Amino acid sequence: MRSLVVAILATVLVTDFRLLGGSRLAAMIRIAGVQGALLGALAAIAAGLRADTATALALATMTVKGLLLPRLMLRAIRRVEIRREVEPLLGYSASLGFGVLALAVAGWLAAGLPLPRSDTPALLVPASLFTGLAGLFLVVARRMAITQVLGYLVFENGIYGFGLAIAHEEPWLVQLGVLLDLFVAVFVMGITVFHIQTDFEHIDVERLVALRDDAGGRRRELP
Repeated sequence: MRSLVVAILATVLVTDFRLLGGSRLAAMIRIAGVQGALLGALAAIAAGLRADTATALALATMTVKGLLLPRLMLRAIRRVEIRREVEPLLGYSASLGFGVLALAVAGWLAAGLPLPRSDTPALLVPASLFTGLAGLFLVVARRMAITQVLGYLVFENGIYGFGLAIAHEEPWLVQLGVLLDLFVAVFVMGITVFHIQTDFEHIDVERLVALRDDAGGRRRELP
């Protein structure tokens, strides 16, 4: 069982690097879905595959993260008719370089964190921290609003994985709270992205320039 957990966590690390170096949105969304499903599988393994609330919520997490959210995101990119991130704020080679540095930082931070249980897989905390950092990087270093939404989802995956390492007393409460937050965030962001596309005819956040009222009370676009 421990070898299976290590294999899952190693795959999560690979998905993080694929996301950092990826440009095709459909592929990135599917990779994020695989990552979320793997973390849900970890929760099911931690629950011991028993017929209880924790296992049911872990399976729900796999369904939401691995199937439902990717479907919603793929539908969104089809609706706004975009296929890839063309000009990120930071290039893909530099993004992978950041990934290497972030992984080293995550390992260093994980080494100094006391954990409530000694049997926690050694790779769980650094993989979770690295996933969170990768998600934050996508939010900051990408121009497309849809890619930033994807980054938020990856960041939440990191929080979820970290919760598996420290939340042993009330794991079902943590999982339920994460699922509710995730639903709200995705729906709100989906509405926001749709309105950005409708009002501005693009979803490049660099082109959403500030607006201010002119002397006549009308709103005009700043150069």
